[in-house]
Amino acid sequence: MEKQTIIDISWPIQPTMTTYKNKNDVHITINKTFEENHVRESSLCCGMHTGTHVDAPAHFLANGSTIDQMDLTKLTGTCLVIDCTQAQESIEKEMLATYPIHPGDIILLKTSNSATASTAPHRDAFVYLSAQGASYLVEKNIHAVGIDYLGIERNQPNHETHLTLLQKDIPIIEGLRLGHVKPGRYFFVCLPLALQGAEAAPARAILIPQAMPS
Repeated sequence: MEKQTIIDISWPIQPTMTTYKNKNDVHITINKTFEENHVRESSLCCGMHTGTHVDAPAHFLANGSTIDQMDLTKLTGTCLVIDCTQAQESIEKEMLATYPIHPGDIILLKTSNSATASTAPHRDAFVYLSAQGASYLVEKNIHAVGIDYLGIERNQPNHETHLTLLQKDIPIIEGLRLGHVKPGRYFFVCLPLALQGAEAAPARAILIPQAMPS
């Protein structure tokens, strides 16, 4: 049986990793060692928005669904990786409209952010999805959207991008690694931790290449 190709697009969680606004809130404690206890046990303390993570509607909506209430079918299925590496600042409708986005697609935005190391200091000037771009994706009836940095918007006082998506129950995946991924269609799986009542949760995200039609 041929081994399935799986592309891991998650950021490794470690104490020196990039955190949003350089909060440095990732702590791993070794509680037991082989030398002293003949077993290894450790604990992790981190924010809900650490590394690759999913934002649920409860992140910005008082009565929005929490991460454990989210429909996981929106985070599993056909995915389109879009090449947005030419975007200097924001991803707008005009760029997205050049791609064949279908209803139910999961859209992943590959930008120049992917050139940033996962341990580099947080950059305020990252490429983001504009509110106009988010509205276009809502019109296309997508299932979810992800981007290759720890935020999908920046310098938006009213959080228009988040609200545009989350008000339509479209989950947001932030902190993806897409530098090694070619644009195109894949099967996508992203499973956030089932943290009861949380507005977000770290997740493991993978891509499985799809056979191209002959």
